[in-house]
Amino acid sequence: MSTVILGGGLSGLSAAYYLLKTHPKHSVQLLEASTRLGGWIKSNTLNNNIIFEEGPRTIRPHGLAAYNTLSLIQEIGLESSVIPIHSTAPAAKNRMIYADGQLHLLPSSISSIFKVMSPFSKPLVWYLMHDFIAQKQTVKDESIYDFCNRRFGTEVADYLISPMICGICAGNSKEISVKFLMKTLFEYEQKYGNIYKGLIRNLFNNSPKTELSKLAKRAKVERWSVYSFKDGLESLPRAIEQYIKKKDISIELNAKCKSIELYPRNITVHLDNGKSIDASQMISSISSEELSQLLKNQHPDLSTLLEKIKSVTVAVVNLQYNKKLLPKEGFGFLVPPKERLPILGVIFDSSCFPNGENTVLTVMMGGAWFQELFGKQCDKEYILNLAQEHLKLMLGINEQPENVKVNILEKCIPQYTVGHNENVEKIQKYIKENKLPLALCGSSYYGVGVNDVILSSKNAVEQLC
Repeated sequence: MSTVILGGGLSGLSAAYYLLKTHPKHSVQLLEASTRLGGWIKSNTLNNNIIFEEGPRTIRPHGLAAYNTLSLIQEIGLESSVIPIHSTAPAAKNRMIYADGQLHLLPSSISSIFKVMSPFSKPLVWYLMHDFIAQKQTVKDESIYDFCNRRFGTEVADYLISPMICGICAGNSKEISVKFLMKTLFEYEQKYGNIYKGLIRNLFNNSPKTELSKLAKRAKVERWSVYSFKDGLESLPRAIEQYIKKKDISIELNAKCKSIELYPRNITVHLDNGKSIDASQMISSISSEELSQLLKNQHPDLSTLLEKIKSVTVAVVNLQYNKKLLPKEGFGFLVPPKERLPILGVIFDSSCFPNGENTVLTVMMGGAWFQELFGKQCDKEYILNLAQEHLKLMLGINEQPENVKVNILEKCIPQYTVGHNENVEKIQKYIKENKLPLALCGSSYYGVGVNDVILSSKNAVEQLC
């Protein structure tokens, strides 16, 4: 049996890891279009050991998908490099939003939900209790903004949910499906009339049990909030790469696909360099939009479904200053879209992972509003100047940074808009009905987080094998 894996980002590398783990005699070939593996995860280390993260920077340690990631980390021998942020640290407790011209601390404890905390006009518990009187609306799917606006009120939708969606997927909460983050709560409303009835009815349901790895148990005991690695998050794809290179795998860089012939019993991948590769099955970890173009001629209906899953572009600005400049330590802050600012959020990297008398910040810009704000011809110098202007406005930082890096990550985060789950079901139905030896993984389908991506790769391997 031979398998070709499209894409050498975290999901493609994870797929190779699980495939070689469960089927060590398999012939596996991984194709990556660029000059490096790791995808959107990229950690740049400066001369003074400061790390600039271009993409994701932390991983959550809780939940089944998270436990799976922690097991993988332990299996590849990376656990000694883990750096956790504990739940008692300022970076775990202090998460903020910028609204009405100032920073506001979000509720982070049981006692805080009973207090009035600006920009909310009432205690958070008041909005949560609103669910008891909110009217049920029977729908197949809706935006997460509309759902939260109906169940908890406009202030929760504007100041809690909308900025959170900006931080997770750089998206517009008025377009993102409620099933992206709140599928269970949405189903409770649809089945029981409100969320709390659903919570009570399912209070004693036995959740799936899983045997925790030693590292997962440590994360629970030590109460990790999130974690990363000593040399940045890119340590994870690098470690997986080194692990699978010891196995029987062929990895080819600069291997850009031109088209794919996909039949029930075999696959042929045609590369731009004129080379063709035959295999008995394929795992695609590239974006749905990219895969759509490769299947357009032979499978136009599947191509159309894949093309519906769009991605947004994010500008990432990393800045390092040689002194402490933050007015308050914390994870950082997000900006509600209603503020109509070009900033999605700012991460306080030096607060999350302190490194001497430095201030390290990451400014995220654009996302769902990238074209509207910056157009197609985006200038990096303009992006940098805009970021610094807003850091002065929001944090009072007037100093010039010692080091900066600006990256424009084109189509980096898929958007799970209303109807996404139904569309993915149609994609899988087409693959099954046409008996195609194809499995899908990566951020386009089952979650955009690191844990989701790795678990999707494991499930893709199980589906094929």
